[in-house]
Amino acid sequence: QWQLEESGGGLVQPGGSLRLSCAASGFTLRSNAIGWFRQAPGKEREGVSCISSGGNAKIYADSVKGRFTISRDNAKNAVYLQMYFLKPEDTAVYYCGLRSRSTCSQLSTDNFDTWGQGTQVTVSS
Repeated sequence: QWQLEESGGGLVQPGGSLRLSCAASGFTLRSNAIGWFRQAPGKEREGVSCISSGGNAKIYADSVKGRFTISRDNAKNAVYLQMYFLKPEDTAVYYCGLRSRSTCSQLSTDNFDTWGQGTQVTVSS
């Protein structure tokens, strides 16, 4: 059974950092681009970042550029999202998504096929 599982969320103060992980089970994700998305209460799911299968191409939403870094370790079958200088507006459930292609495209949910269950990130003092 193909499955993505996010972890690493939690409660953090403004200005703090967190590292999210996206682990794949039942398949290998080395041939796929992987994206991170988030969804705040009452809002649509929005794209945060994407990394190509080889890790050499990355894209970021303007709202997180310079604060978030996406990376992957294909040997561990995992993708990560390192988040720095967190703001209250970063509060959301964060999801990783699998793209059926090796390259990233627009950060749209339409471009991703399989999703994890999400991990909650709360930024609050």
